[in-house]
Amino acid sequence: MKLLQNVINHKINTITRAELLKYAIQYNISLTAKQADSIVSKVKGKNINIFDDQSRSKLVKELAREIGPTKAKEINQLFMQLIR
Repeated sequence: MKLLQNVINHKINTITRAELLKYAIQYNISLTAKQADSIVSKVKGKNINIFDDQSRSKLVKELAREIGPTKAKEINQLFMQLIR
C-alpha cells in the first residue's frame, strides 16, 4: 500500500497543467487553464502528501484563496478519488 501512496503522491507533486486538465475532464470538474496553473504552482515540487489529512487540508485552504472555495472543494474531491 505504501508503494501505491508514494506513486500517487509523486504524480501529484510532479503534475503538469495538461495532466491536471485531463484529470479534471475525467472526473467532471470544470477547470480553466489559469486555475490549473494556480493549482500546479501550489503542488509542484512541494512534497505534499495527499494521504495525510492535515497536509491535504492545508493545501485545499491555500487553493481556496487562489481559485475560490467551490473549486478548491472540487479539487479536494478529486484528491479523495485518487486516494481510494
